[in-house]
Amino acid sequence: MVIIIGIISGIVTSLGLGGGAVLIIGLTLLLGIEQRIAQSVNLIFFIPTAITAIILNSKRKIIKWKTAIPVIIASGISAGIGANFATQIETTTLKKLFGGFLGIIAIYEIYTLIKNKKSKNIS
Repeated sequence: MVIIIGIISGIVTSLGLGGGAVLIIGLTLLLGIEQRIAQSVNLIFFIPTAITAIILNSKRKIIKWKTAIPVIIASGISAGIGANFATQIETTTLKKLFGGFLGIIAIYEIYTLIKNKKSKNIS
């Protein structure tokens, strides 16, 4: 089951869709792993997938480094703050925050889909 979750997460990540959410959901719901541990596994999972994406996209010359470097720095600082915050709150609160985050993403994606569909119908 762990290998299947990893494969699905890798495929979703390679499409740029955030395989970490799939990984965390799979680990917590299917395997019963605690939320904090699942999120930690997700962070470790991210390292080789990110390195692979950087190598492939650098070879294709499609990374805008002037944009990427400030984002990398800000993300690194924010990740440290977020990780510290996540270790200090209760697991139930962490689950609610993660669920809320996924809900917001879902609403945004549905809104974008409807908006794009309407704009195609108008054209």
